[in-house]
Amino acid sequence: MYQHYSFDLWLTLIKSNPYFKIERTKIFHRDFNPMGKSIDEVAKAFRQVDLMCNAVNESTGKNIDADEMYLMVISLINDNQLSLSDIDTGKLYLNMEKLLFYYMPLVYSPVTISTLQHLKDKTGSTFSLLSNTGFIKGATLRKVLVELKMNNYFDFQLYSDEVGMSKPNPALFNLMLQNIKQVNAGKDILLSDIIHIGDNPKADVEGARAAGIKSLLINSNNQSILALLS
Repeated sequence: MYQHYSFDLWLTLIKSNPYFKIERTKIFHRDFNPMGKSIDEVAKAFRQVDLMCNAVNESTGKNIDADEMYLMVISLINDNQLSLSDIDTGKLYLNMEKLLFYYMPLVYSPVTISTLQHLKDKTGSTFSLLSNTGFIKGATLRKVLVELKMNNYFDFQLYSDEVGMSKPNPALFNLMLQNIKQVNAGKDILLSDIIHIGDNPKADVEGARAAGIKSLLINSNNQSILALLS
């Protein structure tokens, strides 16, 4: 058992509602598509921007914000020929957030909550979230966790868009370690007492290893969160 458990969020504890992406694509196909691209081409633009920004964020350790990502999608749909200056990114994001809450993200698996609860009850350890963000901002994810009744498990939450750094940036893991010390004031927490759990070999496992803490890869391999109980 560990004295502190750090978790990634997306594809570790929660996953997208598939209807959210479907409806989001329909909205962009309808509202930002004067060139008449197909629905599949619009969906492809979202996938391309998502993959590209994830790769850039992991490589640079910085963060490309949601507003920028949505503008990239619109530009890509229009072959970079559409002026972006008239797009109200604030209104656009609020509409996307409203859509997200209509098609709420899902808890990743049936054992996710019970595993968190078991660890909380049996270990008395502190918990935190360390998550890279993309099309969904950290401020929105905080509200999602309240709706999913998961927020109370975590002593603090760190999101890449809020701190301007992305995993596996060592500075982001160091910020996490500073927060761990604060929520464990008076305790002697060693690096060997901390574990970070996530689905991404580079962002989560390599990032944790570079920070000198333990790591556990789940969901993207043949291992689930239940491995924490073994």
